[in-house]
Amino acid sequence: MSEMMRHLDTLARERNIDRELLVLDLEQAMVSAVRKHFNSEDLEEFGCAIDRQTGAISLWRNLEDGGREMIPLEKLGRIPAQTAKQVMIQRFRENERVSLLDEFSKRQGELVTGSALRYEGNALIVQVDRTEGFMPKSEQIPGEQFQPGDRVRCILLDVRDAGSQVKIVMSRAHPDFIRRLFESEVPEVSERTIEIKAMAREPGFRTKIAVSSVDSKVDAVGACVGVRGSRIRNIVDELGGEKIDIVRWNESSQVLISNSLKPAEVEEVSLCFELGRATIIVRDDQLSLAIGRRGQNVRLAARLTGWDVDILTPPEFEKGLQTLQGAVKEVEGVTDEMLDRMGALGMISVFDVEEIGEQSLISECGMSEELALQVVDACTARAKVVAEEMQRERAEAEARQAEEGAVVDAVLGGAGGEPAVETDEQSEAAADSILGGGPSQG
Repeated sequence: MSEMMRHLDTLARERNIDRELLVLDLEQAMVSAVRKHFNSEDLEEFGCAIDRQTGAISLWRNLEDGGREMIPLEKLGRIPAQTAKQVMIQRFRENERVSLLDEFSKRQGELVTGSALRYEGNALIVQVDRTEGFMPKSEQIPGEQFQPGDRVRCILLDVRDAGSQVKIVMSRAHPDFIRRLFESEVPEVSERTIEIKAMAREPGFRTKIAVSSVDSKVDAVGACVGVRGSRIRNIVDELGGEKIDIVRWNESSQVLISNSLKPAEVEEVSLCFELGRATIIVRDDQLSLAIGRRGQNVRLAARLTGWDVDILTPPEFEKGLQTLQGAVKEVEGVTDEMLDRMGALGMISVFDVEEIGEQSLISECGMSEELALQVVDACTARAKVVAEEMQRERAEAEARQAEEGAVVDAVLGGAGGEPAVETDEQSEAAADSILGGGPSQG
């Protein structure tokens, strides 16, 4: 019998289950077996006790006079033993499920290292410690593939009780994965000397992270980068080359927004608190850099700072202001001071005034209700005209692009079809004709 207890000890260690729970489960399994053997529905009729040292099993029937009738194990036979085995397996699995749920619920959000097992559909199955977790496609870094046995670093994103099993959801795409990597690679972050104040991420492409230091002697950005970029390089390598911009945090929204748009140089930042919008003025040569590829830089900056970011060049900014001033000055009673207050509130176009409405003009700019309504009406009318002009300019630009495309198609031998087969002389003559030079001479 001592061999049985050794098996229970091993099982308890491997499955992280309390040994006493396993013994109690075994006792209940034996009671279920003997009840089935005697075809009894009375839950209190039989009892079982297992010696915690020797493993000796005692089975008995409770008699009406309070006494006990001991039941030899040999009397039960094969069928009750099979019943005991099934009940015992079921209870062991339930105990293991409860143990897993308790253990991994406490580790939620933790950075772990596992081993890739296989793909089930689009989900990656990862072995972590004594169980398997799954990483849905939405939590994977786009384009990343693992082979069986590959090392996988990820975070425990969620732990779900799914009835008979525990579902452990893992992630490499969540922003907290970046946070945990910084805590792992940068001691100052794990020690809270450097604080990660905000983060915005597009997995597999780019991440912006704003950091600040509670110790004036510690440079937050420099510590995160490391000597010759060693720390940030380790994180970028783990992410498969994903770009990381480390931004210096500032309590001033204007400074923070300027920092978040780096490497672009910002000329001016105008904040409109009513709309939650920041208008950024950058030079023409900085415009594409500020916007980023497919708008990625400005999009991440907006998410990092919590502001709706709009980028304009100085001529665009001045044009919007002049249109606004032209519309407002037509209203009798509007003073320069009122215009200055509107500018301070971040109203830089007729569209802003139309959207914000008259209440802010009354409370913040010192206008009467009647004057504020007139200003809003004037801006609304001008906004309609400006919108029509913008739509017309957009249509003309699209038409020009279509015309240029038609010219290219003509050179190539016809739009939408296969290039025509021409002789060198025919191709040269066609090109000269389009360019206005006439057919080539000899």
